[in-house]
Amino acid sequence: MTEPQTDLFEMRRLESLSNTIFGVAMTLLAYDLPKPNFAHMPGWPELVHTYSGHLAGLVLSFIIAGVFWISHHRRLARQPLGSRPVVLLNLFFLLSIVLLPVTNNLYSSYRLSSAVAVLYGAHLAVIAALNAALWWLAFGGGRHAEIAGAIFPVVVFVPGIALAALAPEYVQYFWMLGFGGMVVRRFVRAKPASAADDLA
Repeated sequence: MTEPQTDLFEMRRLESLSNTIFGVAMTLLAYDLPKPNFAHMPGWPELVHTYSGHLAGLVLSFIIAGVFWISHHRRLARQPLGSRPVVLLNLFFLLSIVLLPVTNNLYSSYRLSSAVAVLYGAHLAVIAALNAALWWLAFGGGRHAEIAGAIFPVVVFVPGIALAALAPEYVQYFWMLGFGGMVVRRFVRAKPASAADDLA
């Protein structure tokens, strides 16, 4: 009779922590919105000038955080137990989410700065890479729809860093392609079982 592995961590505990971290991070995205004190009653031009860049950055970051939150919980549902390295990698992933309001605030305020756009794009690439690595570990590698869907944002965000350096005013539209990972999952299927497996 084999003894149970006592060094494995129940991922339900990590799920509770991640709910709190994602909730706080996604709420803090709105914390740094401008709180102007207009000298007169503002019209539409003043409101657009004050909020347009900030709202665009907030919406982009909120959607990105939401997509990774969904991916994170779908992964934890398939991985009830995790080893110490997997738990540590999950914590680094959650740390990258905690930092999202910081880079989002920078990007919302200075989105035409190539340095700021590169920093924000690199941050998105790190989040996507950590998420892809965790999916890879959850399934032990191989060809799988979930792994392909997790790798796709990395393929978008990494070259997006170069685009951010060259054309920061347009890179946000390129980043939107990262959401295509949800579509990629539908076109990638796991390898079919062999005839021998079917007879087993």
